[in-house]
Amino acid sequence: QVQLVESGGGLVQSGGSLRLSCAASRIIFRVNVMGWYRQAPGLERELVATTTRDGVTNYADSVKGRFTISRDNAWKTVYLQMNSLKPEDTAVYYCNVRDIRASYWGQGTQVTVSS
Repeated sequence: QVQLVESGGGLVQSGGSLRLSCAASRIIFRVNVMGWYRQAPGLERELVATTTRDGVTNYADSVKGRFTISRDNAWKTVYLQMNSLKPEDTAVYYCNVRDIRASYWGQGTQVTVSS
């Protein structure tokens, strides 16, 4: 069983930056997609950014130009660089990794942006 562990969340002022990391407990073969999602209180979980084996990245409109997703060459760690943070970015951020058989989720890391 694969475990994903996120880190890097915290409290930051509006306009600040954070870098989230998500490390898998072992190498996952044939990863198709790595991504980040977030869930604010009272709202549904939403996509933030994904990166695929084909080299395609996708961002939510609300984070385009501010957030950047990247990964290591082993497809074991995925990162989310978050710049120009806004209070509306406050949420629990979850990483997700999908291979040909399963979808794995981390436990989430809290990001709080103060105004």
